[in-house]
Amino acid sequence: MEQLARIITTSALSVLLGAGMGAESLDAQVRGADRGLLAGSVEDPVAVVPFGPGERMEYQVRLGRMRVGEGSLELKGVEPVRGESSYHVSLRISGGIPLARVNDHYQSWFDIETLSSRRFIQDIHQVRRRNHRHFEIFPGEERWERADADDGGELITDVPLDEIAFLYYVRTLDLEVGEEYEIEKYFRADRNPVILRVLRRETIEVPAGTFETIVVRPIIQAGGVFGEGGEAEVYFTDDEHRRLVRLESRVPVIGSLSLRMTEYTQGHPLRQ
Repeated sequence: MEQLARIITTSALSVLLGAGMGAESLDAQVRGADRGLLAGSVEDPVAVVPFGPGERMEYQVRLGRMRVGEGSLELKGVEPVRGESSYHVSLRISGGIPLARVNDHYQSWFDIETLSSRRFIQDIHQVRRRNHRHFEIFPGEERWERADADDGGELITDVPLDEIAFLYYVRTLDLEVGEEYEIEKYFRADRNPVILRVLRRETIEVPAGTFETIVVRPIIQAGGVFGEGGEAEVYFTDDEHRRLVRLESRVPVIGSLSLRMTEYTQGHPLRQ
């Protein structure tokens, strides 16, 4: 079950790990975002992105035909991190089978101006395994460090992204079927480059409804589901919102694993 738990959470996160192409155009687009948003002002320029505070996506997790859990991805609001206005996103995955339960919580804070990661926290409760990791990321100083351990490293980019920030970053991109995008923006150097292959367009049905989607395959420089030769496929809505409505992967021994959207609550972008 611990292996299943790691696969479920990795699947939910690693969607985005091919997301960094188009950085120059995106960086120009978001430059000059409002620093006074915590006071409720949206009069100054802010990033034009297809998401905003209040957005929430809920999922069922399936192993083959069996429902084994549920999850949610929520943009909770805008909060300050070292004085910088940052989106706060929460991902929760829970479920499993009797005597083998999973309750994982991932949080990311990324800048509303550049989408650069500033803080990333993992609270992993999987069967008898518990792990807490707290990363503080300093784009201006080109470094990251663990707040909970004596660990850290250098950044290879001035727009670093953690797993969740990558997911929102890829939603801002124009994806062309047949294209392959390669980037080096993950905040931990050994996970780069990240590759995103855009496979096809497809109409699919999930509990939340029927959607026109664009299907991508992420590949990261690591083992597991999204390593080279992996069969994972991620389905984003083929529109300006790029909502993540489904994820399918084939896992050796375990079989077919999927996340399927059950409910969507629209957020309120800081700028339309």
